[in-house]
Amino acid sequence: MIDLSKTIDLSTTYLGLKLKNPLVVSSSPLCEDVGNIRRMEDSGAAAVVLHSLFEEQIEMESMELDRFMTESSGIGAEATTHFPELTSPVRGMEGYLKHIEACKSAVQIPVIASLNGISQGGWLDYAKKIQQAGADALELNIYYIPVDANVTGEQVEQRYIDLIRAIKNTVAIPVAVKLGPYFSSPANMAKKCDAAGADAIVLFNRFYQPDYDLEALEVVPNLMLSTQYELLLRLHWIAVLYGQVKADLALTGGVHAATDVIKSMMAGAKVAMVASALLKRGISYLDALATELLVWMGEHEYDSIRQMQGSMSRNAVPQPAAFERANYMKVLSSYAMR
Repeated sequence: MIDLSKTIDLSTTYLGLKLKNPLVVSSSPLCEDVGNIRRMEDSGAAAVVLHSLFEEQIEMESMELDRFMTESSGIGAEATTHFPELTSPVRGMEGYLKHIEACKSAVQIPVIASLNGISQGGWLDYAKKIQQAGADALELNIYYIPVDANVTGEQVEQRYIDLIRAIKNTVAIPVAVKLGPYFSSPANMAKKCDAAGADAIVLFNRFYQPDYDLEALEVVPNLMLSTQYELLLRLHWIAVLYGQVKADLALTGGVHAATDVIKSMMAGAKVAMVASALLKRGISYLDALATELLVWMGEHEYDSIRQMQGSMSRNAVPQPAAFERANYMKVLSSYAMR
């Protein structure tokens, strides 16, 4: 039997890093444990994005937690779910830096740190410290909900761009920017991030929406793991952006099967990030994904990941209108015909 791993090249590049395959573990609670990071490497992960260090966490280390959570209206949902555990040694700036050092000592794959916030503030100093701790790259997880009706879309975008430029002028390691999908022109926003110096653009951050507890009359966090349906939005914009920006494109959200990874590559992504699938199936599922990826590529006579990257992007398909209004009309009419 032919060993497909010796005949098919799964390698890719991301953030200037050569990766053995396109499977990257995205930020999640799984990444808080060094033992888990080791298991991710053993199971086939090419790189890992550590759990986020939140801007609010850093600011809060000398403040009372309850008062801050009650008064703040701009906290990201991921931050809200993490705050109650601030006493964990991995939380806070010093714990996070030690965790980076421990992960770098434990594994050979790239370790990408994650900062979650929106203002510059002390972030520049924290970014420097993260670089000094040995992180191979930094992912800016910019999660901002503009609840002030006086803030314009242009002002929101400028905050992103200012932060990217400031971070890029502060560190030498590559910087990825994780965006949400709710811009009036996602393609233009991605181009602005590219011009500001982003080395990669990660699409998309998920928008976590709170729910209501009708008995307690409280607004409560609501977290649901991703589904494969969420992949479609990411594929669309990766395919549209491919060839329009110099920055690497990474897809995150909705990757649950090897075919999802393949679609991500064909759309134009350099890597496909996985989190929910591992939370559901366990870290060892990475090995199954890599194996299924090899089998599919062998059956369809692909020699390498690079061969398929961008092959189904908007620039490459015979009918690019499929990514525009034509698709909208076709979808509606196809349902009526059924």
